[in-house]
Amino acid sequence: MEQLETTILLIDDHPMLRNGVKQLISSASQFHVIGEAGTGQEGIIQAEQLEPDIILLDINLHDISGLDVILALREKNITSRIIMFTVSDDKQDIITALKNGADGYLLKDMEPEDFLLSLQKVADGKVMMNETISQIIFNHIRNKEDQEDAHDLNLLTPREQEIFDLLTQGLSNKLIGRQLNIMDSTVKVHVKSLLKKLNFKSRMEITVWYLQNKN
Repeated sequence: MEQLETTILLIDDHPMLRNGVKQLISSASQFHVIGEAGTGQEGIIQAEQLEPDIILLDINLHDISGLDVILALREKNITSRIIMFTVSDDKQDIITALKNGADGYLLKDMEPEDFLLSLQKVADGKVMMNETISQIIFNHIRNKEDQEDAHDLNLLTPREQEIFDLLTQGLSNKLIGRQLNIMDSTVKVHVKSLLKKLNFKSRMEITVWYLQNKN
């Protein structure tokens, strides 16, 4: 089975860093940077136009916070995997990123080899978070139990249930499409629908919720 190409959009206001990251990503043939943006607003526009598999997003942007960019993208039903790529390891930033719909959190001081490995894990559908971040996320979702965000799987159509099951296994839209023999664009439509029905902001929330409740 041939390897599927993973498309990436970079949103960071430092041109030199963007260029360096783009060159590093380009060294791995399975990744393709299809766009880059130096502001949050430009990033939102490109994300809508390109619908990349992965969005690498910094928190500190000149115009608007990357945390607000996540919220805007999820409100526009962008299903790309949004990975924060930042220098901030602040607990509140991590919680807000998850709350707004991020799918992972990487720090810029990581080694290049670890960065590429993390990207590959994201492409394979894995949730990117270390033990500390994982605990913060579990606690955050546990604290949401008193909210009205019921996750009723009975609301899903049979096809959405199939896709939900594959999402919990970490499959990307492309791999889900291949397994179900449907178009990638069709998978995106179903993912948008089931996220809305189940009151989830991201695949990360689905994965963490599933891990908590599968037993």
